[in-house]
Amino acid sequence: MLHNLLLKKPEPIPEDCTNNNWKYFKNCLGALDGTHVKVTVPANLRGRYRSRLADIDTNVLGVCAPDMRFIYILPGWEGSAHDGRVLRDAISRLDGFQVPQGQYYLVDAGYTNANGFLAPYRGQRYHLGGWTAQNPPCSVEEYFNMLHARARNIIERCFGRLKGRWAILRSPSYFPIKTHCRIIMACALLHNLILQNMAEDPLASEDGMMQDNMEILEGENDEPEFITHISTSNEWTNFRNTLSQGMYNSYRARGH
Repeated sequence: MLHNLLLKKPEPIPEDCTNNNWKYFKNCLGALDGTHVKVTVPANLRGRYRSRLADIDTNVLGVCAPDMRFIYILPGWEGSAHDGRVLRDAISRLDGFQVPQGQYYLVDAGYTNANGFLAPYRGQRYHLGGWTAQNPPCSVEEYFNMLHARARNIIERCFGRLKGRWAILRSPSYFPIKTHCRIIMACALLHNLILQNMAEDPLASEDGMMQDNMEILEGENDEPEFITHISTSNEWTNFRNTLSQGMYNSYRARGH
């Protein structure tokens, strides 16, 4: 199908990555998050589609690669639905969102830190504006959160680019919800097509878009091919702790 041709094929961050935002996140495929798009629904459905900001929205799951192209997008969930619930639905579908074993996506603190989904430490500074030269990270957790936020910000920029380009995603239309969801998908695919075929995106100057050249890592894995559920585990907690400690040791070794 056409949409499968236009969706980005995920490629893990390689060992020799030199991009400062991504070089610590080996085997990461990109980032994901939910975004809300205003829609028009019948009066009897407005309660379900009303978000916490009291708008009538659909909660759209978006997954993007470090080059800002969409890997997966799922519109249609009610605005009241929690992002974690939308993600669980996406990976449970037969043709749904697939995360290979041994690889992962960056997610924000609204999601569970679980196999395949690397979340920041809760209760620590996270937003990029929280750190300055006069107020740098002062712990392993804060430093990890800062690097995590820098990389995961790609999905926020991706949503911003998408809505900035297509005005129909910034306000409710008169189309039925089913049609509007198809429009959201079409806009995401056109977004990918533009990035795939244009030497320079006209909107790139607005967010400082970065392009990375990455190679696919190859290797055998005896575990199940794809992650099929989201749950915490000691193994994944230890993975995050080991990763964050390595990042912080490198940071301290540079004299910080």
